Amino acid sequence: MLPADAVAELRAALLARRAEAEERLGAHARTFQDIVDAAANANADDEHDPEGTTIAFERSQVDALAQSAHDTLDEISAALARLDDGTYGVCETCGQPV
Repeated sequence: MLPADAVAELRAALLARRAEAEERLGAHARTFQDIVDAAANANADDEHDPEGTTIAFERSQVDALAQSAHDTLDEISAALARLDDGTYGVCETCGQPV
């Protein structure tokens, strides 16, 4: 079991990372919506435009970044749960300290 001050320090770091990931996720959601809105207002054949990327590619790229932020949030939630139940820093396989 980790000392209380170490747990508090880890919790604060995890909460800060969670806030950053939530900010990134919100930014990606806004960017995705901007792309969708721009596509709705455009009358261009972007699929055959040799000068730039396609709207579908841009949407896919932003979606992948958003999924990464979601994954980070899931990992942080799991780490916070392990802090709460006293298993943070313990190998799930052998039970030894990491």
